[in-house]
Amino acid sequence: MAEQIEKLVGELNEGVNRAGLAQSQAEYEKYYHLVFDRLDQIEKHLGENRFLLGDKLTEADVRLYVTLTRFDVAYYFGYRLNKKRIRDYHNLWNYAKELYSLPAYRDITDFDAIKRGYLLGAANNPDGIFPEGPDVKIWLETNDRETKFGPLKI
Repeated sequence: MAEQIEKLVGELNEGVNRAGLAQSQAEYEKYYHLVFDRLDQIEKHLGENRFLLGDKLTEADVRLYVTLTRFDVAYYFGYRLNKKRIRDYHNLWNYAKELYSLPAYRDITDFDAIKRGYLLGAANNPDGIFPEGPDVKIWLETNDRETKFGPLKI
């Protein structure tokens, strides 16, 4: 199971970049579908598990968190991965907010830097317009992970 989850996260992370940097419609569509298939699988897994590999945070959680924080802010529009936002997935969204509630995660998450890195230098943004949204305050909203899995133990 651990290898399968790590594979899903790896395919998701690679798929995001391959979709965003695709040079043909067929390549884009292949990775678009891969990304959302993997998100659906991870969504289901997180409905039954607090973290990716059990009840403790692992490197796989860190790798997934990085992708989740970038998704709605940059990948959804900049990489045309616009089927769903992370906040449209109940379990992924609550999982991401739970991790963000931890100072170690929140303190290193800079949504403006993510937007600058992915959107200001993008070829499809030649005028360098910096997007105002999304409102990142929603990351501070409560999550349901404690109700579902009990108090967080780190």
